[in-house]
Amino acid sequence: MKIVVIGGTGLIGRQVVENLRTQGHDAVPASPSTGVDTITCEGLDTALVGAQVVVDLTNSPSFDDAAALEFFETSGRNVLEAEEKADVGHHVALTIVGADRVPDSGYMRAKLAQEELIRKASRPYTIVRSTQFFEFMRATADAATDGDTVRVPAANLQPIAAKDVAVAVTEVAVSDPVNGVIEIAGPEKIKFAELIRRVLATDNDPRKVVSEEHARYFGTELTDTSITPGPDVSLGKTTLAEWLACQHR
Repeated sequence: MKIVVIGGTGLIGRQVVENLRTQGHDAVPASPSTGVDTITCEGLDTALVGAQVVVDLTNSPSFDDAAALEFFETSGRNVLEAEEKADVGHHVALTIVGADRVPDSGYMRAKLAQEELIRKASRPYTIVRSTQFFEFMRATADAATDGDTVRVPAANLQPIAAKDVAVAVTEVAVSDPVNGVIEIAGPEKIKFAELIRRVLATDNDPRKVVSEEHARYFGTELTDTSITPGPDVSLGKTTLAEWLACQHR
């Protein structure tokens, strides 16, 4: 089966392509580096010829509210139109758990706009909403740093390893579309501050991590349930301890 992975050279995309090829599928990575641009449409129609499934793993290069919205609407619309021309049978998109529960975040609103385009299009689809990746926690700490202190929300997270995200997306890509949403998350809930402390400790990073009720994440305040999954979530296997143990090998 030909499966085009848009964003197939990124963190998740590379692993999805490898997983699919291991299973014997014709997995095609599509990104600007391979000559496919979902904003200008360069190479897009050609890449989708003969594809049965398209996996959209694109991400906005900017977290600015307006820029993120423009990216996801433009890219999403172009991909879906190209899929219609190619008669693609399944559109798979990776979005974020809780995006519909944090309206103060412009980035989350942009992800919801992407989802809405998918629902309104003529293609069968599956939306995979994931919690935060372990791999992004260092960048999250940097963004929340004030001097030598990292200030993060006093809320729970349920982060997931990128390799587990890739496994879940791969499974969805080779399955029938559900025309709805699937949630994925890591196996453990953990307070935001404790998560960052443990990541920084592994790096011997001396920054102090503090939990603040009104600290913001992607422009919004969080509660314990804002960006954690519901009861029907599919759980990855990798614990935080297991992920941390692999960081400096």
